Amino acid sequence: MGGTTMEGTKRQRRGDTRQRIQDVALDLFAEQGYEKTSLREIAERLDVTKAALYYHFKTKEEILASIFEDLTRPIDELIEWGKAQPHTLETKQEVLRRYSEALAGAAPLFRFMQENQATIRELSIGNQFKDRMLQMRDIIRDPDASLTDQVRCVSALFTMHAGMFVLQEVEGDPEAKRKAVLEVAIDLVTQAHSGEGTA
Repeated sequence: MGGTTMEGTKRQRRGDTRQRIQDVALDLFAEQGYEKTSLREIAERLDVTKAALYYHFKTKEEILASIFEDLTRPIDELIEWGKAQPHTLETKQEVLRRYSEALAGAAPLFRFMQENQATIRELSIGNQFKDRMLQMRDIIRDPDASLTDQVRCVSALFTMHAGMFVLQEVEGDPEAKRKAVLEVAIDLVTQAHSGEGTA
């Protein structure tokens, strides 16, 4: 009887092989670097044949692209939402709140990107990412604001990105750190919005 439940979970896990491949690949990429990881090693760690892996992904780049797509989908949805909203302070604050959560969800990917910058530059995902950042920037800054206030808005985004990496080394609860970073980012955008820096 115990066997049936075991079978059930196994079947369930096998059902989402794609997700498991992504998780294991990202672990290996993080441990030993993207360049040094082979499809064979990914298959071995997953305990599947290379053919089974090949059924889902033909190359390492395909695996990475799919991870990128899945983890950044919430950011894409946020950008779409933000573009459709009025350009108010409330919108910007809400965009930052949602962005903070999306970043937390994509943390393993960002770690990988930081540790494998050369690879990211060579692959198409580097450009896609830059494009997303520019779109985020346009949602939270006002082109007709003073330069100081535009810098504040752009700094709000950098604060959130830096917060993910820099604060990893700092003691403390991850959720408390995320909230602290978000608070600083919202402060910057709020200050910029009130036009305190008008030239």
